[in-house]
Amino acid sequence: MYSFLSAAAEEPLRDIGINPYVVGVIALSIFVLLMLALLSFGKGREHS
Repeated sequence: MYSFLSAAAEEPLRDIGINPYVVGVIALSIFVLLMLALLSFGKGREHS
């Protein structure tokens, strides 16, 4: 158990090359656009 933890702690960190906040902003903007599309297509119709 302890050998696995020490091996995991010694593993070097990998740089992915893109800021995680940029990925979050892109994902949030996609979700907001999908929500706006859903609301715009659903307006004017009666509930079934």
